[in-house]
Formats: sequence, structure tokens, C-alpha cells
Amino acid sequence: MPDTALLIIDMQRALLKDAHDGEACLGRVAGLADRARAAGVPVVYLRQQFAQVPAGWLEVHPTLTPQPGDLVLDKESADSFLDTTLGKVLEERAVRRLVVTGFASDYCVDSTGRSALSHGYDLVLVADGHTTMERPAGARPTAAQIIAHHNGIFSVIQYAGRSVTVAPAAEIRFDASRAT
Repeated sequence: MPDTALLIIDMQRALLKDAHDGEACLGRVAGLADRARAAGVPVVYLRQQFAQVPAGWLEVHPTLTPQPGDLVLDKESADSFLDTTLGKVLEERAVRRLVVTGFASDYCVDSTGRSALSHGYDLVLVADGHTTMERPAGARPTAAQIIAHHNGIFSVIQYAGRSVTVAPAAEIRFDASRAT
């Protein structure tokens, strides 16, 4: 049984309409999801919700439509562990390593990544598998700079007894011989 799970955070149609490099990121995450399923690795979708959400708000982007056997959990905060059953779901599947993708790099991806480490999980942040919203022209930092910043932070962050890896989607392995 694999000890890894793929987390797909907030990749919802409504959120991704203004995402930096959105289509390419969606394609990379979809490829990861296919590879995870083929290796028997759980694919877990986290969806952001609010008290009052417009119709279609929770819809996962069609490029990433959950498949039979995938798990879909709703959350109300940036931290995917807070007030959700994510920890229980992962524990039931003996998961120790999380491969993290999603939207937005500077909110939910960051919060979930740090929380995963605090909850005792090893972490793989997919360097080209997370994105954030584009900023207005001339705004600093740009979306690309925010993504690069978070990749840089997670590449040097240290948690006792945990491994943290930042790697592009093409280097992520889900099989027993994985290097990343």
C-alpha cells in the first residue's frame, strides 16, 4: 500500500479564471493525478467554500474532474487540515508523504504545506503544480514572483524529522523506487 497521497487544493473553475499560467498548471496537475491513480496513490481534492457561495463555486475545473475512488473534501479556511477530515482520511490510508499542488500559492497551498509538516507529514511541493492569481499590471510582487518565492521558501524550510522536497511535476514519482 502506498504511503503517499496527492493533494489538489482549490483547483476550482471559479478561482482559476485569473490564475497565472493556469492552463499549463492544470495540465501538469492532471498528469500527476493520472500517474498517482495508476500507482494506487490516493488523490484528494480540497475545495474552498464559504457560507454564501454562488452556483458553480465548488466545481472542480473540468481538466481535473475527480474520478471514481478520488476523495473530495470541502474546507472553509486556507489550512486544509483545519476543521476537516483530511487528517483522519490520511491516517486511515497510512499516508506519511503528501504531494501538494493547487491554488493559491500564497494562501491555501502555503498554509496546507506548513500544516502538513506540523502534522508530521513529509512534503513534496510540486514546483510547477501550484499557481496564484495574476496581479494588476505593474504590481509587485508578480504572480510568477510569488510562485518562485514559495518554491524558494519550501526548498530551504526545515522541520525536525520531516523531509521537504520541491520538484517539478515531471520529476515526481509515485512508485516504490521513487527518488522524489
